[in-house]
Amino acid sequence: MYYETSVTIDAPADEVWAVMRDVRRWPAWTPTMTAVDTADDELRDGSVARIRQPRLPVAEWTVTDLVAGEGFSWISRATGMTTVADHRISPAPAGNQVTVRLSLRQSGPLAPVVGLLMGRLVRRYVDTEAQGLRAHCEERVRADRRGA
Repeated sequence: MYYETSVTIDAPADEVWAVMRDVRRWPAWTPTMTAVDTADDELRDGSVARIRQPRLPVAEWTVTDLVAGEGFSWISRATGMTTVADHRISPAPAGNQVTVRLSLRQSGPLAPVVGLLMGRLVRRYVDTEAQGLRAHCEERVRADRRGA
C-alpha cells in the first residue's frame, strides 16, 4: 500500500519545521495520535518514538533520514510488515508558504491484508494529520502576528 497527500501551509518553513520535529506535541494538534513518547528532546537520525493511535496497535518508529528544515522519514516494523512514513517540506509558489507532503508505504507479506482491512483508516489518518498540521501552523503564525 502506498498513500500520499500534500497540503499548502501559509506559514514560514522554519515554523512548520519546528512543529513537525516536535513529535511529542503532535497529539495536541492531531486527533490521530493519543501519545508520542521519545527519549530525545529533538528529532534526529536514529531517534525512536513510541506512538499510540486510536484503533491501531502501539508502534515504534525509528528516524532513518532527517534533513533539518526539509523533513524526515521514519520506519516501523511489525510481524510481516514494514511501514515507512515520509514528511517533507518544500517552498510553495506564493510568498511565505510551504507545501508539506506526507506519504506512507507498507510492504511485506502481510501488507496487502492490512491494506485491505485498515487502508481507509490509514489514509484518513494521513489526511487528518496533514490538515491538523496546516491548521496548527497557521494558528501559530496568526498568534505571533497578534502578539507583535
